[in-house]
Amino acid sequence: LKLEMPTVNLDGEVTVLATVPEVVQSLKSCAVTWQKLISRVLEEQLKKVPQGNGPLAEIDLWRERNATLSAFTEQIKLPEVQKVLEILQEAESEFTGDLQIVLSDLKKHHMEAQDNAKFLSTLERHLKNLSTGSGVDVISNTIPSLLNALRMVWILSRHYNKDECMVPFLERISWEISARVRKVVDLQTLFKQDIAAAKKKITEAKTTLEQWKKCYFTTCIQVEESGSERYWKFDVNRLFEKTDYMVLICQDLHDIFQVVTEELYNVFIPELTMVTENPKGIDELRREVNIVISPMEDLTFDPFSMESARDWAFVMEEFREDVTVEIVKRIFVQNLKNPPLYKNHPPVAGAISWSRSLSHRIKHTITRFQEEEDLLATERGKEVKQIYLKVAKKMKDYEDKKYRQWRERTEHILPLLLKHTLLTVSSAIEEPVTTKKNVCFTLNFSPEMQEIIIETKYMEQLGLPVPEMARYVALQEDKYLRYTSKLKAMLDRYHKLMEMMNEAETKLLNDYIQELWRILKAGHKRLTWKSVGIGEFIVQCTETIGKLELLVHQIHNISEDISSKLQSIESTNLFKFPHSANGDKLPGAKEFFDYVKCEQAKNVEHVVRKYSAIPQLLIEVERRVANTNSGKSPKLASYYAYWENRIYQVLTQLIVKNLQAFNATVLANVPLLQIEAVLSVPEITLQPNASEIEKMTVQSIQDCVEVTKHFIRWMHGTCIECPPQHIKADEVVTFSFYSDISQSPLIIEQAVLITQNVHNLLASLNKCLDQWKRYDLLWKSDRGSVLDRLAAEKPACVIFDEHLQFYMKVAQEVTQKPLIKDEQFIRLQLAPLASAVQENAKIWVMSLGKLLNELAREELFSLQGEIQVGVFSL
Repeated sequence: LKLEMPTVNLDGEVTVLATVPEVVQSLKSCAVTWQKLISRVLEEQLKKVPQGNGPLAEIDLWRERNATLSAFTEQIKLPEVQKVLEILQEAESEFTGDLQIVLSDLKKHHMEAQDNAKFLSTLERHLKNLSTGSGVDVISNTIPSLLNALRMVWILSRHYNKDECMVPFLERISWEISARVRKVVDLQTLFKQDIAAAKKKITEAKTTLEQWKKCYFTTCIQVEESGSERYWKFDVNRLFEKTDYMVLICQDLHDIFQVVTEELYNVFIPELTMVTENPKGIDELRREVNIVISPMEDLTFDPFSMESARDWAFVMEEFREDVTVEIVKRIFVQNLKNPPLYKNHPPVAGAISWSRSLSHRIKHTITRFQEEEDLLATERGKEVKQIYLKVAKKMKDYEDKKYRQWRERTEHILPLLLKHTLLTVSSAIEEPVTTKKNVCFTLNFSPEMQEIIIETKYMEQLGLPVPEMARYVALQEDKYLRYTSKLKAMLDRYHKLMEMMNEAETKLLNDYIQELWRILKAGHKRLTWKSVGIGEFIVQCTETIGKLELLVHQIHNISEDISSKLQSIESTNLFKFPHSANGDKLPGAKEFFDYVKCEQAKNVEHVVRKYSAIPQLLIEVERRVANTNSGKSPKLASYYAYWENRIYQVLTQLIVKNLQAFNATVLANVPLLQIEAVLSVPEITLQPNASEIEKMTVQSIQDCVEVTKHFIRWMHGTCIECPPQHIKADEVVTFSFYSDISQSPLIIEQAVLITQNVHNLLASLNKCLDQWKRYDLLWKSDRGSVLDRLAAEKPACVIFDEHLQFYMKVAQEVTQKPLIKDEQFIRLQLAPLASAVQENAKIWVMSLGKLLNELAREELFSLQGEIQVGVFSL
């Protein structure tokens, strides 16, 4: 399109040319042509509509309009055209106003087209992804960024910020998304694909449609929060009515594939593969499944079109009918041998109820379809009805067979069950008592009888006739429940009571247990579930058990008292050691062992009193069990022996533990007594010596073991202490535990171990005295002989000085040695020995000094005589 230029010469001034009539007339004619051309083009452009339903068509429209109007606008800007307009303006032509109006419209529409083309071009990349993307996942990823770009257009654009522009554009986007989903979810090919892939496509399509709506509302909120005065308050129904409907169709399609995969293929076909060797059954099922879904592949309408909503609803109803009958049929066939039961339902009545519930499900569906004449009038509808009738007949035959088998078995087995005794027993009562678990009673109420009661009640609820005996037993259910509950509680008490008793107590209470067994015997020999004396039997057993329980508890209380005394005896400390008054001073060996013996005597008196109290407690047991208090009841002979053996074990442990503790004290590096190292010329020895200390140790061990002499044995078969036996006139023998305990290998082992450890300790202490033997010349040398020999030699003073320095060094050296040696439980005092060595060294110094003095005086007197002789000779 090009504006026609005037043919007149326009050279010259505008004001001059505007006065030339020929020029003005020529230019006016040209302007009229321009006006008509621009008006016609504007009218054509404004009448144009987008060539397509998608948003890209609208962008193409604005681009085309912008290009067309831009061509005119650029020509209007040419200098020649502008001069024409100026001349006409100067000439004040009446036509100039009409032309200016057209030019103003051109400018307005050009600016609009230019603005719209510019802003919509920012959306082009996203819109191309919608229309040509490789899959719905591309669409899903594009929608958020597209709507964000639309929000910016709404805020910045001068034209697409109005409802009349934005709403149609959003409708086009919605149409584009719908078209892409239709293309992906093509029913003619969808059902021929892999089921998993098809389900994935449907799910992605549905998600994309839902995301379109979700992202739209998110953008609405963002527009409001941006501070813009213009909100997105569009007609939501115009934008999403069709896509929402498509979401429903996608859900229907997903449900179809879910039923096909989960209910038919994934459940029935694997089950049939495992339980049947006939592949024809599996092929038949696959064929029926294909028949069920075949209508979906041959639709004559677009299921995504809202105009076809009724047709689609018809297809879905027919599918649900097919699937319902097919699923119920397969569930029935699959679970015939092991039907799923409702909670608390018995096997037979539960199976019948299950079958009836399946039958009701498909019957309800068929009844509903009968109300829709069109559904059952089709060939497939008639076929489904025949399948229903066959399945319903199989179910009825199944129920009848189950009921008949149950009735026949109940009439045969119930009389036998009623003849069962109340209890069963694990061993014969006549056998002698050997253990507390000798006889174990068990409730003999058959679970099958309980099942018959429950079956009978449910059969009557199902409206089925039951045998008279079964009805009678079912009516007695509460009574049987009371009996079984009380019998079970009674037997639990019995077994708990027998578990409470040890072997000694079982023998002690043998008469009571035999009496209880005699009463229980009626429950496993005479009484059956038809007997009338069951209640009395339970009462009698419960009372007898209660009495025995009371007696056992009383005996246990007394046993606990005896055990407490024995525990106190066993924990007695027979080796209590003295504590030093101050931290350094420890008792000597004799003082230490005397203290231990004295404390033992005090403890023995205390524990013997506890031991002497035990017979009285046993007499209390005798009084409760045998109604005597002699202490020598034959019924308690084994019980006396049991406790006497316990006492022996306790006393043995008492001695063993104390000897072990004493041995640990010996080995511990904590000094408890002290001895001295002394010089007993010519030897260095311990005081008291090793032999004496070992004797004291052995005696202390013997004292510990002899503590058991104070525990007098009982006479055989009693708890009465044996009186002293006079063997000779002056010899009395007392029977105590000492003779047995002193021979215990454990005690002998501990005694030997203690003695050996003390011996080794004393040997070690003796060995540490060897270092003092280097000074033995101080007392082993004959001092007189040494001094006489030295006097005869008359050595020089330096010799005397050497001897004196040696002895003075010895005296000084011993004062610097450690004077205390702690080893294990003994402290060795070396001060007496050091003092003796020092004293001997000093004696040598004094003796040498005396000799030196005497020799010096002799020498002095001799020198004095020589001086006098010399003087007289002068």
